[in-house]
Amino acid sequence: MSDVDRPASMTTRERKEKTEAALLSPFAMRAEESRGRIRPEEACEVRTIYERDMGRILYSLPFRRLRHKTQVFFDPQNDHVCTRMEHVLYVSYLAETIGRALGLNTDLIRAIALGHDIGHAPYGHAGEESLDRLVKQHGGDLTFCHEQHGLRVVDILSEHGQRYGLNLSFEVRDGIASHCGERYDEFVLVPLRDKKEEDLIPGSLRHDPPATLEGCVVRLTDRIAYVGRDIEDATRSGLFFFEELPASILSTLGHNNTAMVDTLVKDVIANSLGQDAIIMSDRTGRALKQLIDINYERIYTAPRVMRYEAQVGNTLEGLFDYYLDLAVRGPDDKSPPAQSFYDYKNRHPERGAGPVRIVADYIAGMTDPFASRMFKMIFGV
Repeated sequence: MSDVDRPASMTTRERKEKTEAALLSPFAMRAEESRGRIRPEEACEVRTIYERDMGRILYSLPFRRLRHKTQVFFDPQNDHVCTRMEHVLYVSYLAETIGRALGLNTDLIRAIALGHDIGHAPYGHAGEESLDRLVKQHGGDLTFCHEQHGLRVVDILSEHGQRYGLNLSFEVRDGIASHCGERYDEFVLVPLRDKKEEDLIPGSLRHDPPATLEGCVVRLTDRIAYVGRDIEDATRSGLFFFEELPASILSTLGHNNTAMVDTLVKDVIANSLGQDAIIMSDRTGRALKQLIDINYERIYTAPRVMRYEAQVGNTLEGLFDYYLDLAVRGPDDKSPPAQSFYDYKNRHPERGAGPVRIVADYIAGMTDPFASRMFKMIFGV
């Protein structure tokens, strides 16, 4: 459409949507076709719905706290160990690179990528496992996993515009809830486009693929972003080195994180072009799975890391018991940790939430150093 043909009343957002309609892949998700938000809102004149979602995530307090949450090595003294915020930025960059090459909606990709780990508890996956165990012990049928909690964070717990809940689009919420990067045998991801709102309800998630191709890109890129980076962190900790990997992996993926990322990104692009799926070749996919398996053996379950995890379990168990007791017996403790919890409990946006739910939400929102500091204050160690 020429400038002469373009309606004078067309907003910047509408021009962006027309550009998307003309230029994006037929398999891409267009902003004007979004299923929208749970609470309808007036459209922005400048930003598309996914651009607005991106901003809401970026400005949220849970996103800000990601800079003090780590992946494998919690609360590290080494400033070069990867934080959760760095990880989501890596995922965003790599997923956008893949998405742009495939003609997908990079605004949607970026929003999902920035929000995909927003539900992580402190202390990485060890913290998630400990919190899940504690919730199950005390909460009956309640569970905790960071994908489901991420949806809870953006739907209920985060504040935006003097009210709770970011009110994100369906596609971004689905991408956050369905990003599961722990399915290591997935080499082909086909979007589950007929998903419904009820499929996102916590408790109903079965780690099904996302509803959009953009969400599928983030889900696969999550693995690409962390596997080599975790080896870099392990190298700095003296646990494991790239040179120790089998020759078959090095020859297939590369000899360092940069080469591995380059190989994996190019492989996904080459195999996914013109497809309504995100595809990794069988040879590369199997090498990646083997690499992740080795990381589990040499890094994630290494004796030093397992000792860290034992400390995590002890810390979260102590915090959970302390706060659960406060939640049940009421505000009669005047200590600073207790007063902070009472303030959170009184402001909790979910009316009718039980003590276990509130305590889990509170602990899950903590950073590594804050959780450690509270434990020391409470137990005097």
